[in-house]
Amino acid sequence: MSGAISVVVNTRNEERRLGYALRSVRGWADDIVVVDMASTDRTVEVARSFGARVFAHEPTGFVEPARAFACAQARGDWLLVLDADELVPLPLSLPLRAIAAHDQADVVRIARVNSIFAAPVLHSGWNPERDRQVRFWKAGAVTLPDAIHGHATPRSGARLLDLPYRDGAALVHLSHVDVAAFLDRLNAYTSVEAEQAFARGERTRPARALAAAAREWLARYLRHGGFRDGWRGFHLALLMAGYRLATHAKLAERADVGTRADAERRYAAAAEQVLAAYTGADASAAAAAPGAAGRSDDGEER
Repeated sequence: MSGAISVVVNTRNEERRLGYALRSVRGWADDIVVVDMASTDRTVEVARSFGARVFAHEPTGFVEPARAFACAQARGDWLLVLDADELVPLPLSLPLRAIAAHDQADVVRIARVNSIFAAPVLHSGWNPERDRQVRFWKAGAVTLPDAIHGHATPRSGARLLDLPYRDGAALVHLSHVDVAAFLDRLNAYTSVEAEQAFARGERTRPARALAAAAREWLARYLRHGGFRDGWRGFHLALLMAGYRLATHAKLAERADVGTRADAERRYAAAAEQVLAAYTGADASAAAAAPGAAGRSDDGEER
């Protein structure tokens, strides 16, 4: 039917939160698409229990390539892209459904309320007014990114609507549950960012790395009011500065050393060089062993 909405979710080991996301849309979505990247938990089972059409995609290390595939599976006239750790509150679902039913726009940008370390973070660059994303659009109205952290971009001529942020009318994002989870994601994402930067021909220097980290901390903690988020804001600013340092460190490493396989080959060569001394010493010791010089090559004593 006209105005039908497909909800599109990409997953990898999201059994704990996926049910919340799908419960928030199953009452009004016309189609639910879940594209799973080789989960080893009950993610696929959970998705199917909500009537989702489930597709498989190889793990990519970041969501953007698989998200384009997921959107291609949607049947609706409209697509709502949802992360597995996000929910759509009722006060947000109502205007989205009205926009689709009455063709009020082509692309809609939506605010998010981000919870990090088990509580909402309302500043630090994650504030709802700043964290607005293109998540709802008419089929074919956007260009999807292939780079990590890329955002959907409205096509030329598309009518863009910014939904005003008000309490309850924003995506609820249950993000990093604790510092350990943040560090796991940091390690994975900085590797991808460094590899993509290397492929673009970017290179770095220590001064550039320090400057990037300093800018990140100042922006998060001062300009975006991270100090208002208490200990979370302070440490998130530091962690994001570390994110920049880790990305630059991995880029420098990639340019100088190469891949991990290249590093392993260097270590193997270094190990062989150390062990070669033992080989030479063993040969000398064997030649100098008692009786070794008193026998001929055929073993007879001289």
